[in-house]
Amino acid sequence: MVEGYRVGPDYIAAHRVFVAVEEAAGGAGPGEQERVWGFYALMVEPAELDLMFVADQAQGYGIGRRLVAHMRDEARRAGLDRVRVVAHPPAEGFYRSVGARPVGTVRANPPAVMWDRPELAFLVEPGEER
Repeated sequence: MVEGYRVGPDYIAAHRVFVAVEEAAGGAGPGEQERVWGFYALMVEPAELDLMFVADQAQGYGIGRRLVAHMRDEARRAGLDRVRVVAHPPAEGFYRSVGARPVGTVRANPPAVMWDRPELAFLVEPGEER
């Protein structure tokens, strides 16, 4: 779904972007690259999980859950009490399984988005980080 999608320096400068990587054996030396397994972007104003993806071959290993836990900690550090998510419909079950609650539906907006999308929210409890 995100093949060819590019998150550029302007986007990274404007938002909190985090990446889950697997380091190359022995560390990333010359000619070796880290493998990107997933990433997310947290917008603070307004509070929204703008992007979150886990590579197809990495799904089912808990990377998405770890990214969500990290996002909640980042949201807490930013002083947010909730984070909005407009989900791709097949991802709704995942978001609900990690604590997001349904709050509505965002209607299709052709030609950019051809389908209705679930709107969810993570409540961010004050307290200790994980």
